[in-house]
Amino acid sequence: MLADSPFVGFIPVTNLTDAKEFFVNTLGLTFVHEDDFALVVNANGTTLRLTPVADLHPQPFTVAGWSSNDVASTVGQLGDAGVAFHRFDGLDQDELGVWHAPGGDLVAWFSDPDGNILSISGRASD
Repeated sequence: MLADSPFVGFIPVTNLTDAKEFFVNTLGLTFVHEDDFALVVNANGTTLRLTPVADLHPQPFTVAGWSSNDVASTVGQLGDAGVAFHRFDGLDQDELGVWHAPGGDLVAWFSDPDGNILSISGRASD
């Protein structure tokens, strides 16, 4: 029923100004619109609504992520832009903070200004 309908993502935030600085200026997503209800950005063709909430309790898991053909390069560029990557006990992460999953996937996690966990993921090079 929804297979042909575009997906819209939502991430709760407490401050639209901080969200705009991070998602547009730091991550490089394209600004679309802002009003009292959301900051809307284009995430490579997907609408992402950053919705202000009065009380936010960030979840201990990934709420949104991006796929990359070159995870190490993307992580490096984000690191150069000031993004700090998480390290988790029990995961064998490389010097950039990238986890090499047993099946070959690569994942690195970081947070937005509100503590929402975001990720970069991709496949290992052959």
